[in-house]
Amino acid sequence: MSEDWEARIQRLEDIESIRALKARYCMYCDDHYDVEGLASLFTEDAVWDGGIRGKAVGRDEIRQFFQHAPERLPFAVHMVMNPLIEVSGDKATGVWYLFQACTYAQGDQAVWGSARYDEEYIRVDGRWMFQNLRITSNFWTPFDQGWAKAQFV
Repeated sequence: MSEDWEARIQRLEDIESIRALKARYCMYCDDHYDVEGLASLFTEDAVWDGGIRGKAVGRDEIRQFFQHAPERLPFAVHMVMNPLIEVSGDKATGVWYLFQACTYAQGDQAVWGSARYDEEYIRVDGRWMFQNLRITSNFWTPFDQGWAKAQFV
């Protein structure tokens, strides 16, 4: 019985660590895309796939991608919700939904965005990290028009 409790507690601790990993990702994005902070969350061979936003393979490409993010999005607030996290030993998967207020630099345009994150995590030296992160956009719409009038800008 104690092994069962220990395994259950470990699973809950793993889920909470993955939630904290995601919270740090959002915090670094909202801190003018803190490049070093963001890069530190990904494994050396990780994939960040932003769909319509682009794709970066490996920590160095991820770092380079985020160096230019503030030029496109000088303001962003990542609000993630409804996490579904499944842990299996030293690997895990997660699904999150994003609702984001941001500013597109081009045209200084206030935008609402919505997307889904599909993620794979791996435990490296006792620390959970992103192995794969894929974003599927639902809409990116001008604040004053809403997604019913202009789903993508």
